[in-house]
Amino acid sequence: MLVLGLSYNYHDSAAALVKDGVLVAAAEEERFSRVKHDSGFPALAIQFCLDTAGATIEEVDHVVFYEKPFVKLERMLLTAMATFPRSAAVFRESMQRWLTDKLWIKSQLAAKLGIDAQKILFCDHHMSHAAASFYTSPYKDAAILTIDGAGEWTTSTMGVGRDRKIEILKEIRFPHSLGLLYSAFTAYCGFEVNEGEYKLMGMHPYGKPRHVDKIKELIEIAPDGSLWHDMRYFAYHHSPDSTLSARFAEHFGRPARDPKLGDKSLDPYYCDMAASIQQVTEEVVLAMVRHLHELTGMKNLVMAGGVALNSVANYKVLRQGPFEELYILPAPGDDGASVGAAYWAYNHLLGRPRGPALDHAYLGSSYTDAQIKQVLDAHQIPHEHIADDERFYDRVARELADGQVCGWFRGRFEFGPRALGARSIIADPRRSEMKDKLNATIKFREAFRPFAPSVLEERADEFFEIPDAQKHFPARFMLYVAPVREEKRAVLPAITHEDGSGRLQTVYKDTNPAYHGIIRRFGELTGVPVIMNTSFNLKGEPIVESPAHAFNTFSLSGMDLLFLGNFIVKKDAKKKIAETRFHLRHEGDTVTAMVS
Repeated sequence: MLVLGLSYNYHDSAAALVKDGVLVAAAEEERFSRVKHDSGFPALAIQFCLDTAGATIEEVDHVVFYEKPFVKLERMLLTAMATFPRSAAVFRESMQRWLTDKLWIKSQLAAKLGIDAQKILFCDHHMSHAAASFYTSPYKDAAILTIDGAGEWTTSTMGVGRDRKIEILKEIRFPHSLGLLYSAFTAYCGFEVNEGEYKLMGMHPYGKPRHVDKIKELIEIAPDGSLWHDMRYFAYHHSPDSTLSARFAEHFGRPARDPKLGDKSLDPYYCDMAASIQQVTEEVVLAMVRHLHELTGMKNLVMAGGVALNSVANYKVLRQGPFEELYILPAPGDDGASVGAAYWAYNHLLGRPRGPALDHAYLGSSYTDAQIKQVLDAHQIPHEHIADDERFYDRVARELADGQVCGWFRGRFEFGPRALGARSIIADPRRSEMKDKLNATIKFREAFRPFAPSVLEERADEFFEIPDAQKHFPARFMLYVAPVREEKRAVLPAITHEDGSGRLQTVYKDTNPAYHGIIRRFGELTGVPVIMNTSFNLKGEPIVESPAHAFNTFSLSGMDLLFLGNFIVKKDAKKKIAETRFHLRHEGDTVTAMVS
């Protein structure tokens, strides 16, 4: 049986395909379209999923959309009426989109895919989140916690999963939302909503939680983690372009930070504000987790929704929460809801047996060495090839140890927002200058932004406070920020945050043997089985998908070497290919390498 799950029309459109209980492919549309946070119909991602399974759309048994449009429209209409006339602008703008596009999902899908409308199903937004993490988890039974901005009406749920069935026990409803609260402070601190939340999390170690009490004057937190917002301070429920009301800035005594400043003004006040909302978020999440444990008595917890990307809070749940085990899907946001929609239909609705646990995120496209060579040769890109893997790993490790910053492109790309050693930029974490170098000359982004360490899973506890690292699935997906062991902080200055922590990724030989191989060899050379890892993209761009994307990004940055499969492209290749225009074999996109 084939079930296709889809999420689109908001942000991070994605498609996922479940075949006989196994997730065979999943990808965000932005990887193929090259439009950051692409919200459009995921035609390219759908075709990729079908091609991976060797199937046609006619062979798909069910297509499942990740939320219920009519219920969401109800929320928007009732909210607009309740806040009229302030909501007039957002009502007019929303209705233009909904009445022409967003409301008619079923007929659109039937027409665009050429399928019988009877094959199309709709899953509640938070049920999609719950299903995404529960059915991909290794647990037969688990408590389920979902937290995001908002679905149709729901903003958080507590539930239980038992084998093939999920039951939602409690929910919080719009406009009261932990996700929207965090986004409000994202905007206040000068970052873009639905884009800058991870920047706010990255900024929080530079501050102190001095404003927690002031934040709590805007909200009420119940013992079970339920939230109530004083909506006089917020505008997201009635404004098309503002998250905060004027009263919000008046309450804190400072205006919202100018987003144009970037890192040029890392104002201590806003750093303190980031630290404060982070502490409040952790307090709310832990209250929810403790109540859910009391409610269910279960030992396993799965989490989903955009707030589950808060790696700092996740580690607190692991260490301070009452559950013995924790699982989070590598894409817990709306992109991963496509996975949940498919599994909800397959397991919950149809009662089909559970498939294997998802222990890796490598669900995207891949390119063989023959395909890579075709691109390199076609555009006369000078390169070197080392066929033997061990010799290749040794070469990569030595280049890293010599201080080279390298692009790493190998295997199927990662599903979700994290680069996990398939489409990564890698460097030596022992060099303190690497953080500034990568931010300034390669990523072209804010100087305070941290980088992640990738560490051999069998050595993780030597360098980070994460005992029994092998059993912690979220660490595989870079979903924990754990303390760097105090005696190792001077060894790993480039990846150690201001507060002594690091957003680690544990690397397994059985799921990514090549990435494991270069880290192992780097450890043999240096005594440190850890490398510095960030996503293979420039600021404002999606992570690369194809060899041509990889070379273009390499050309436009300060990277020293590019490793494509078992091929090596050196820095001097940039000069030889400067101002070369070439066409991608994949999808006919045009890429121009402009190198000074």
